[in-house]
Amino acid sequence: MSDQNTSLGELRELVRAFVSERRWEIFHNPKDLAISVALEAAELLELFQWRDAREPLGGEKLRCFREELADVVIYCLAAANAAGIDLSEAIKDKIEKNALKYPRQQYLGRYSLEE
Repeated sequence: MSDQNTSLGELRELVRAFVSERRWEIFHNPKDLAISVALEAAELLELFQWRDAREPLGGEKLRCFREELADVVIYCLAAANAAGIDLSEAIKDKIEKNALKYPRQQYLGRYSLEE
């Protein structure tokens, strides 16, 4: 599997099958999955705590980053499955909303208008 030849739907099905094979659907509700996303995101952040932001990702640190990032995405996919959310549609809608909120010409190369 690679990003070049794997669809979001295929990843969702992979997560759904993993959950189903273990009969974990009873535990997978939006609240608990949102908590799990936050917990895994905290583990991802912990990799950078007290480190220089310019330090490159490599070796063991890159391996850990990859695993924690995968955990976050897996729980996001499981949450979408549990809530019946079409992620492709939700992401497209959110990007459109963000484009209105952050017009390209005003925010080009900046994250805030207060800089």
